[in-house]
Amino acid sequence: MPTPDELPQGERLQKVLSAAGVASRRVAEDLMAAGRVVVNGRVVREPGTRIDPETDEVAVDGVPVVVDPLRRTVMLHKPTGIVSTLKDDRGRADLTRWTDTFPERLFNVGRLDTDTSGLLLLTNDGDLAHVLAHPSFGVPKTYIALVSGEVRPAALARLRQGVDLEDGPIAVDRVRIVPNGSRPGATLVELTIHSGRNRIVRRMLDEVGHPVQELVRREFGPLKLGDLAVGRTRDLTAAEIGALLTLVRQDRTDR
Repeated sequence: MPTPDELPQGERLQKVLSAAGVASRRVAEDLMAAGRVVVNGRVVREPGTRIDPETDEVAVDGVPVVVDPLRRTVMLHKPTGIVSTLKDDRGRADLTRWTDTFPERLFNVGRLDTDTSGLLLLTNDGDLAHVLAHPSFGVPKTYIALVSGEVRPAALARLRQGVDLEDGPIAVDRVRIVPNGSRPGATLVELTIHSGRNRIVRRMLDEVGHPVQELVRREFGPLKLGDLAVGRTRDLTAAEIGALLTLVRQDRTDR
C-alpha cells in the first residue's frame, strides 16, 4: 500500500477541465489526445496527467482557462451615487451591497467616480486586478459621455492631439460623435483612453469646452458592458476570462 508521500499529487486534468466548464471528461480527454491542451506552456496528451489548479496555467486551443475553482471575477453595472470602495468613512453607499452577496471575498478593480456609471469588475484574483488596474499596463477604457453644447471637429481634433492639464498633457486614443445620440443643447461622444488619472475624461472634456452631463464606461479592456442592466452583476464568460488571462500571461512573458 503506498504511503501518503507516494500518492499522486494534484487532480486529473480532464476532471479539472470538466469542473471548469470546458468540456465533459470524455471530451476533455479527446482534446488532450488531439494536442489542444497546454499546461505551463507544454502540450499535454496523457489522460492521467495531474495538475494543481491553484498554480498551474492551462490553455485550450490557445485560450487560457481558469481552473482554480476559488477564483471569481464578476462584472457590475455600477449605478451613479455609489462610491467605488468596500468601506466609505463618510457613510456613503458603497460596493458591499454587491460584494456581500457572493461567498468569495471580492474587491473592485480600479474605480469609477461616484457620478459615473458603467462597467466595474469585482474579483478575488490579485494578478488579474494588478494588470487591469495599474496605469503602466495601459488597458484601454471606452466611455460614452453626454456633454454640453455642440461638439465640432476642432474639439475632437484637440482631444486626439492632446490637451494640457494641471497634471500633464493627455490625449485620447479614439473619439467620435455618436450618430443620432445627441440631444438639444448636448452631444453624445464616445471616447477611448488608457490613462487611469483621476476624473480624466471629465477634465479633458471640460478643457475643450464641453462639460460632462452624464458619463458611462461601456468597455474595459476586452470586456463590453452590453445590455447588463444598471445595478446588476454577472459572472464573466469563459471567453471573457480567457481574454483577460491572456493579458495577465502576456505581462509575465514581457517581464
